Amino acid sequence: MQMRKTVQELKVISNQQLNDDHHILQLEAPEPLGIIKPGQFANLLVDNSPIVFLRRPFSIYSVDYVKNTISIYIKIIGEGTRKLANCQVGSYINVMYPLGNSFTIPADREIILLVGGGSGVASLMGLAQELIKNSNQVSILIGARSLTDLVELDEFSKYGTVYTTTEDGSGGVKGYVTDHPVFGDKLSDFTRIYSCGPEPMMKAVAAKAKENAIICEVSLENSMACGFGVCLCCIAETIHGHKCVCTDGPVFNTNQLKWQI
Repeated sequence: MQMRKTVQELKVISNQQLNDDHHILQLEAPEPLGIIKPGQFANLLVDNSPIVFLRRPFSIYSVDYVKNTISIYIKIIGEGTRKLANCQVGSYINVMYPLGNSFTIPADREIILLVGGGSGVASLMGLAQELIKNSNQVSILIGARSLTDLVELDEFSKYGTVYTTTEDGSGGVKGYVTDHPVFGDKLSDFTRIYSCGPEPMMKAVAAKAKENAIICEVSLENSMACGFGVCLCCIAETIHGHKCVCTDGPVFNTNQLKWQI
């Protein structure tokens, strides 16, 4: 049964530092988890900060139903993310979860491309894990600024073929994700594309998908303070009017978004 939205104190049972700016927190729930769908997110409260008042939204990176844990991928950007990344094992974080909608999982076997950029890769791990349960053929393209920002590649490779790009050419193909050969003549082999990352990247991916008549879903990274559609700071413009990313999203079919692509 799908898990209902809740607010709980989750225990930090591991804090894995991937590089200078990226961490994965594994958080243990006080009671058995319900089903959390790929693409849903959590809002974390930052304790004891005089300048951080609002919760911070993070994609749920993965779920371990045996250990009763969720994992949160954190990229240090400011005071809030820095404090969360420095949480000690054994401490507790107040978490509101699971929030938002989820990616569409195909009913039948398909050939699928996942495209992540920056911290947007966080929403793709659980998706990749779910897709292979239905025997989908998965390829994963990850873009970053430099080699040091390409993390968790071995973990992603468990679920599909991994490709990489870096803006400075220090790892994989030099350039943006759409500069990779996978976006060339072979792109039409894919039946679906899922993407998360900086908006210009997702728009470029959506444009390529549209050119090739490929179904494309993206997970938007708008600022989401409340998580349940009250503050209205995460509005996205769609063909059906303004939608709250935290409740109507964060996942949208790109045909529904009023993007100039």
